[in-house]
Amino acid sequence: MVNIDPVLYIGISQSFFAGLLISTKKPYNTANRLMAAWLFLICIELIFALINSNVIEMYSFPFITFTYGPLLYLYVKFMTNPSGKFNWLAILHFIPFIAFFTISVIFRSEPLVRDLRSFFKPDRLISLRIAYSVCFFLSITIYSIMAFIEIKRHQNNLKNLVSFTSQIITLNWLKILSISFYVSYFALFILGGLNLIGNFIPFDPYFVIFGFITVFSVAYSFYGIKQPVIFGEVVRENGEEKKDVEKYQRSGLKDNQAEEYLNELIHFMNSEKPYLDRDLTIHDLSGMTGISRHHITQVLNENYRRNFFTFINEYRVQEVISRFKDPKFNHYTILAIALDAGFNSKTTFNTIFKSQTGKTPSAYREKYTGIA
Repeated sequence: MVNIDPVLYIGISQSFFAGLLISTKKPYNTANRLMAAWLFLICIELIFALINSNVIEMYSFPFITFTYGPLLYLYVKFMTNPSGKFNWLAILHFIPFIAFFTISVIFRSEPLVRDLRSFFKPDRLISLRIAYSVCFFLSITIYSIMAFIEIKRHQNNLKNLVSFTSQIITLNWLKILSISFYVSYFALFILGGLNLIGNFIPFDPYFVIFGFITVFSVAYSFYGIKQPVIFGEVVRENGEEKKDVEKYQRSGLKDNQAEEYLNELIHFMNSEKPYLDRDLTIHDLSGMTGISRHHITQVLNENYRRNFFTFINEYRVQEVISRFKDPKFNHYTILAIALDAGFNSKTTFNTIFKSQTGKTPSAYREKYTGIA
């Protein structure tokens, strides 16, 4: 039998102290409270596993894992919408947890899933084992998909609000973590299935789960502690952005007024070059031009067929190209020119430049100026 005690001790101490850090992290918000709750629940589950393996079997199957999917989804939801409020409807996500907690207490003395090879043993509890497994798989799958969709929606909304990319606001780390979360559990399901039909793997997947939970809690808390909420002022508009799109037809903006706004925006961009600001947002441009944010979004989307992100970065690409062709910039590196033109990272610049010109910056510069 594999000795998992060292892994459990590490996981318990790590998740407990990370939970304390995040629960006291300022500013206090729903997302951080959810993350702290998740880490404390991980700590409790690992303590239960330690007691089960060394003292007494406390439950017939793990039930805390039914909180993982809902907490992942709700964390994403409130991280991308900091102004949202946790209400009683959110409690509904935890009904499976409550149900299986109750069942686990009722059947506490029954070793339901102690040995996977007896999973399909035709006894009176076989239907309960199958129901537990199916519900757990559906919980992890559905909530992982919902979390991924929520992050993608958030990232798409940002393109109408900001002109730059940043880990702080795009939450790419959370998207990668949510995908890894599901892939890891899916792999464990497959390993468990192999163990059901024979000794095809040299270890018990049940013990691997606790190692995975420990690693996941480390990664989750590491990025969660670093993640600020300073982007809240930008992201807070996400819900409104969707409503704005739905209200385009009722916004009262006439075609001639929209055309006038578009001409104003283009003239302002050419004359004042606000795109040189790496952190330019639609709120900044609205303040500079006096055109309301939702009218800028409507005009760009309907009249110019662009989102804000594309609109601004097209100007930045053209600024880079004009500097490539200006001899006084010949001694500048490509990255220096890009940063000076308003891009905030090399990766973002390379991606956007190639998507708009069909060439890499170095190939473009070499072809049109002869400078590598």
